[in-house]
Order: sequence, then C-alpha cells, then structure tokens
Amino acid sequence: MSLIITDECINCDVCEPECPNEAIYQGEEIYEIDPDKCTECVGHYDEPQCQQVCPVDCIPLDENNPETEEQLIAKYEHLTGEKYVEV
Repeated sequence: MSLIITDECINCDVCEPECPNEAIYQGEEIYEIDPDKCTECVGHYDEPQCQQVCPVDCIPLDENNPETEEQLIAKYEHLTGEKYVEV
C-alpha cells in the first residue's frame, strides 16, 4: 500500500525532503502523497522515511490503495529505471 498523510499533519516540512521518490508535496492545506510515486521506500530504505521523521505520527498505510510487495518493487523499477536489489 502506499502511504497517506492524515489531517493531523502540522505542516512541519520534515517529510517532503526525506521521500526518495518525490511523492510528497504541499497540498492545499497539508502535505499529501502521490500514490503513483509512493513505494513505501521499497528499493531505497528498509522503512518508510517519512514515517520515521514525522513528529505527529500522521502517515499510516492507505487502506484504500492496497499494494503487494511485488507491486511496490515494480513501481520502484518503473520510477527509477533500475533493477530492484534488496536492501
């Protein structure tokens, strides 16, 4: 699943630069995540970096966008043009 930023977001600006896929952007009121770019950091890190730095814990899995590990790997390969290597 991709991740989603909930309305508990305080616009602290720490998540956006941590995203290796540039999936996080400033929305109308809070930061948002583009599900087409979010790989939960698969291919880059062991854990989603935005979740690690978020001070208010407002970045859960998006239950409305279920994806398997294989789908996340395929998305990583498509976005980066690189073959997935387990980290």
